[in-house]
Amino acid sequence: MSVDIEKITELSKPSEENVLKRTLKARHMNMIAIGGAIGTGLFFASGSAVSNAGPGGAVLAYSVMGILVYFLMTSLGEMATMMPVSGSFETYATRFVDPALGFTLGWNYWFCWAVCVAAELVAGSLVVKFWFPDTNTTLWSMLFLIILFALNSMSARAYGEGEYWFAGIKVITIIVFLIVGVLMIFGILGGKSVGFANWVLQDDLGRSGPFVGGITAIVNVFLVAGFSFSGTELVGLAAGESENPQENVPKAIKTVFWRILLFYIGAIIIIGFLIPFTDPNLLKSGADNIAYSPFTMVFQRSGIALAAGLMNAVILTSVLSCGNSGLYAASRMLYSMAKEGKAPKLFSKVNKRGIPMNALCGTAAVACSAFFASLIGDGKIYYILYNASGITAFFAWLGIAICHYRFRKAYIAQGYKLEDLKYRAKWFPLGPIMAAILCTIVILFSNIWIFQAETFSWFDFITNYMTIPLFFCLFIVYKIVNKTKKVPLEECDFNYED
Repeated sequence: MSVDIEKITELSKPSEENVLKRTLKARHMNMIAIGGAIGTGLFFASGSAVSNAGPGGAVLAYSVMGILVYFLMTSLGEMATMMPVSGSFETYATRFVDPALGFTLGWNYWFCWAVCVAAELVAGSLVVKFWFPDTNTTLWSMLFLIILFALNSMSARAYGEGEYWFAGIKVITIIVFLIVGVLMIFGILGGKSVGFANWVLQDDLGRSGPFVGGITAIVNVFLVAGFSFSGTELVGLAAGESENPQENVPKAIKTVFWRILLFYIGAIIIIGFLIPFTDPNLLKSGADNIAYSPFTMVFQRSGIALAAGLMNAVILTSVLSCGNSGLYAASRMLYSMAKEGKAPKLFSKVNKRGIPMNALCGTAAVACSAFFASLIGDGKIYYILYNASGITAFFAWLGIAICHYRFRKAYIAQGYKLEDLKYRAKWFPLGPIMAAILCTIVILFSNIWIFQAETFSWFDFITNYMTIPLFFCLFIVYKIVNKTKKVPLEECDFNYED
């Protein structure tokens, strides 16, 4: 028995009213995937990664995480190519695993991005203080929200176009960084060649490169690297509004992953060659000081004038890009859940331009609430929300791995042939199984620093680990109230609606 995907698509096609519009082109899909993965994790965290684990340890950690992302991207690509729906893995979980898991993954992911938008508003206002130190940060944050809301309210294509240019600036910056870095390594630019001196350097404690701090340091960087790669799954959500998902999604999966991996690994190698892991400024890498970004440090050593100012502009576009994606992802997830009865029905309404405005407004309102919470007192409410959202991306990744495993099993169980899939993930079932294991490790141990601190803090423990019991509570409560059961493989539904 074979499945006619074109026929399924035609039979499942809903009416033109109250549906999302397929207006995203291939170039939009590519940049959405790139823009979702490249951000402050590369521009700042890469510096502390090299400092803590050495250049070799950082490259190894990011490479391992890159393998995880590859498995997840191919798993998501196989499902999104056949079923390009706006709910993505939330819908897949409902169809192939258990409606309770779909409900939990959907609200988990919406919460992650809604709070992320608030965080980017705060970060954007801080970045502007580089040029205007006495400026009102609240006014800048509201201005950024208005811009992002306008982009998302126009059309899916407007969002894609905004992301295309935001991500394009980041890509150009990284390419220039790689070229300048290679020229500096060979002594063509910025002085004499440094060779491998910084890779075999020894610090005051007797630790030598390229691996510093042993397996513990590598694991810690491995966990940080995971956060840096989060956002690549956005291409799965965008598939629901792609002009030609059966061509655009596989193309984005195949090309974008290798570009992202090249950018990350290439940048870390350049940093490892040019900046000693003993440089104390690498440990200061953070969005609160552009001068300590390893990108800024390399550009300054090359003799490029105004390096800090240029990087600050890039960081600002990176922040706006993340906020832009956050509004899009959260609103589409809320819309999808509302259509399936997992969220209030009013969020399922779509205007004439194909935009779920109620879902967009609801997400923006929550983002505003979280943002203003940071202005009250010492901002503990916002701190709790932000910390709680930190691990949610890995629950989404874990969900993708589980969904793909069940998707493939159901596909075979119902008599369909693998040859009929427009895009087929490699390394099944090893891929989703390995991804699930690695995601579980990250979820359990990413905040282990809490137990290593000199003074244990219950506040830090609760705010950083509260997501885990909350996730399972949502799952169990929904399952009990709605009496849901695991979907039998023979009953998994491969039809879809936009």
